[in-house]
Amino acid sequence: MTAEQIAVKKYVVKLSDAERERLSTLIHTGKHRAGQLLKARILLKADASEAGEAWSDSRIAAALDTSLATVARTRRQLVEEGFEAVLTRKHSPASARPRIFDGAAEAKLIALACSEPPKGRVRWTLQLLEEAVVELNIVERASDNTIGRTLKKTPSSRTCKSNGLSHQTPMPLS
Repeated sequence: MTAEQIAVKKYVVKLSDAERERLSTLIHTGKHRAGQLLKARILLKADASEAGEAWSDSRIAAALDTSLATVARTRRQLVEEGFEAVLTRKHSPASARPRIFDGAAEAKLIALACSEPPKGRVRWTLQLLEEAVVELNIVERASDNTIGRTLKKTPSSRTCKSNGLSHQTPMPLS
């Protein structure tokens, strides 16, 4: 690629030796996200420094079986946001709902589910637990679905008097 062709590009990738080494190490060692590996390969191919390959976007897209938009976006992100921004996944706090049950509230829910059920009931139901956690000010509000998911993560069982652990009988040795 000539200097004139590189100058036409709005976002020119020029990696330092340390950055190139880090990308190579990332690609060849350990387990990493597929998107992170793809971006690392794009940057190595797009590198217009002396040690780089300076491939065109279309050649990179064809070689890595990706779209031109992905290659262009990766170039732009490197130039505008920096090297680290390309390799780290963006996390938006608004993208995920905040947890209803933090560690302390979850512990209280589990203790409640393992306690004796209300009078006239044989066991706790999700609806009863839903009402109880609000009455006891453990959480402001929670659905029975949320309570079910939270309890499913624990080894306790609300349908059994024991703590839910199964005791297997040992197999006779032959």
